[in-house]
Amino acid sequence: MFTALLAGLGLCLSIIAAPGAQNVFLLREGIRHSDGTTRHPIVLAIICLACDVVLVSAGVGGFGIVVEEVPWLFDAARWAGVVFLAGYGLLAAWRAFRGGSAIDVGGEGHARGGSAEVSADAGTLSEDPAYGNVATATIVARAQRTRGTLLPAVLTCLAITWLNPHTYLDTVLLLGSISTTYGDARWFFAVGAILGSAVWFAVLTFGARAAARWMGSPRSWRILDAAVAVLMLGLATALALG
Repeated sequence: MFTALLAGLGLCLSIIAAPGAQNVFLLREGIRHSDGTTRHPIVLAIICLACDVVLVSAGVGGFGIVVEEVPWLFDAARWAGVVFLAGYGLLAAWRAFRGGSAIDVGGEGHARGGSAEVSADAGTLSEDPAYGNVATATIVARAQRTRGTLLPAVLTCLAITWLNPHTYLDTVLLLGSISTTYGDARWFFAVGAILGSAVWFAVLTFGARAAARWMGSPRSWRILDAAVAVLMLGLATALALG
């Protein structure tokens, strides 16, 4: 049983750590929100983990057989993935061409000589009364911005996950077929794979905060967006030709 768990953990890490659309998206969102004013990266990582729980469970439970018996499901997901990845890549290319993006790791208030200090955990204001009204406006603006940008990020995350045929090939078919070699211990294999996903998403989410120190200029963001565009368009091309 322990062997099956370790096998699932190692195999999942080896698969999920490869550069892909989901990893690039989580990395970019983690860097964008590294100042701690929102919890976008954690929410997105939890969503990705929940998707992996469903996919791994489906694969180990035998859903891979259904996909093999109904090949048009895979073809439909393949072309939907081509369209989505190509569109996402073109948007990244436009951002790289246009430029002008950057993050402020130190927070908006300090960088602009601004108005207030906001606690990332409690959302509390600086106690300096000189900042009172402006600080309240800052809090409200950040809350509105968080609500306004989280839903599109969640929808994009779900699309990247579920419209990518490699998700079904790797997580459902590959892990599902290998799990059968462990017989009754196959669910320990599934637990190991899910643990592998949890470890990777945690590393990716909190690692993005460390990477943010190198992403404080528009030029660094243009380079990142250019790399995202190349990767996404390359994946779309590979899916179309494959």
